[in-house]
Amino acid sequence: MKAPFLVLAICLGGAFSSPAMAADEHAHHPSMHGKAAAAQPLTDGLVKKVDKAAGKLTLSHGALPNGMPAMTMAFGVKDAAWLDLVKPGDKIRFAADQINGAMVITRLERN
Repeated sequence: MKAPFLVLAICLGGAFSSPAMAADEHAHHPSMHGKAAAAQPLTDGLVKKVDKAAGKLTLSHGALPNGMPAMTMAFGVKDAAWLDLVKPGDKIRFAADQINGAMVITRLERN
């Protein structure tokens, strides 16, 4: 009587560890979909400071989608050329992600 259950358990265990299953295992995870920066919601921001030497923008911003409350803080930028496109006082819309432990602007639009 125990043998059929053992065979069934072995068969089911093999089905769940198959390579096809492993590939889909994290399919629901956003980073596995190659989520483009364009798909991220944008947040309103006001440029307070442009620091080209440090490669950072200091922004006063609304609440971010990741749960960070509205505040003023410095962000790294994905593209250093963006530092030449804005100046203090400019209103922007942006998306940011945490990259290597730092918040980095991954998309920037001037208003």
